[in-house]
Amino acid sequence: MNNNGYNIEKTNFDAFINAVGSEIQQAQVRLITAANAQMLFHYWKMGNYILYHQQLHGWGSKTIKQLAKAIRFNYPEKKGYSERNLTYMCQFARTYPLRALQNFIDTDAKLIAPSVKKIEDEVHYLNDSQFTQEPLAQIQSVDNKEIIITQEPLAQIHNVAKTVSDIYRMEIKDIENIFMASPVARTNWASHVIMLNSSIPLGVSYWYMKQSVEMGWSSNVLKIQIETNLYSRQISNNKVNNFTTTLPAPQSDLANYLLKDPYIFDLAGAKEKADERDIEEQLVKHVTRYLLEMGNGFAFVARQKHFQIGNSDFFADLILYSIPLHAYIVVELKATPFKPEYAGQLNFYINVVDDKLRGENDNKTIGLLLCKGKDEVVAQYALTGYDQPIGISDYQLSKAIPENLKSALPSVEEVEEELSSFLDKDNNPQN
Repeated sequence: MNNNGYNIEKTNFDAFINAVGSEIQQAQVRLITAANAQMLFHYWKMGNYILYHQQLHGWGSKTIKQLAKAIRFNYPEKKGYSERNLTYMCQFARTYPLRALQNFIDTDAKLIAPSVKKIEDEVHYLNDSQFTQEPLAQIQSVDNKEIIITQEPLAQIHNVAKTVSDIYRMEIKDIENIFMASPVARTNWASHVIMLNSSIPLGVSYWYMKQSVEMGWSSNVLKIQIETNLYSRQISNNKVNNFTTTLPAPQSDLANYLLKDPYIFDLAGAKEKADERDIEEQLVKHVTRYLLEMGNGFAFVARQKHFQIGNSDFFADLILYSIPLHAYIVVELKATPFKPEYAGQLNFYINVVDDKLRGENDNKTIGLLLCKGKDEVVAQYALTGYDQPIGISDYQLSKAIPENLKSALPSVEEVEEELSSFLDKDNNPQN
């Protein structure tokens, strides 16, 4: 009996420990997430409180400096209340008043199944809406009726929670529930500061917030995406593809949404006129970094994938797999502007991948042609008549790497060493 118990323990104890460890790690993530949301709500309340009393008492801009000094003197162990951070708290509250948060929640519900058209419509609506936080003027309540906030006597200073509750004429717990349900609560403070500094419209801020959470971006990555104007590249720019005629409606909408134009690849140390093999090599060597530009849910499958068709050998540049689309993505890289014959070549590789790799649970294989420029009219004509889904985008090689990311990227010497090694292997295939 004892031996049996010992055998059971030896067999299952490792799995038992792994399950416990996994729960501990998940709990830590939940605790950190909850703590971040509570901190953001605290900052939002503080911002509302400061703005309210600045207007109520006619206090000037020096109020924040004096407040920061007083907090530092009275609570020296408390961090995060510098003059600069308190200013950001005020900007945070002014940018996202309660009515804006409620609209964010409504927009979330409308975009459960996103498409470019839906996102553009909702972003434009948020951009055009006037969500102002003016505590001493008229403030909108939950039912959108105007209410007047009565000025308090100068001597009557309530605590932060009561004041915020008075501003919005709502219980503080109900205000907290709205805040926590909005995407604002799921974005870290460093990312919020970047968006506040970027002066982007409210609707575009909402989109970047959602992307940041869904993609798991750090604040540094968010900064890069804003600087490279990802919203325009993925949403507002005209895209050349035939997805609507070659894919069923839900998948065609998603494929068009995921497509960017142009793609921007940071190739530190690349030659001014990088050829296709240079670009492919660096994309593969640092695939994690470049899959970030491709978007969420892309997995690397193969580079220069060999296919023997009849008596001939063919090599597809890059093959990825898109988890959201449940489909293989064949990527062809061209170091020259688009030519109509490129579409025919890509169409051939899509047919091959459909035949050789696609499983019964996979959707239609999609082709992505990346060129160094294109005439959109010519490109759209070139896609006419093809039954396979193909998207055509430009790509740009960027060398503008932020200082705080350079340590994580390969140096010029490292890239040259990798390319030299690659060329040596090509020249000496038997080694």
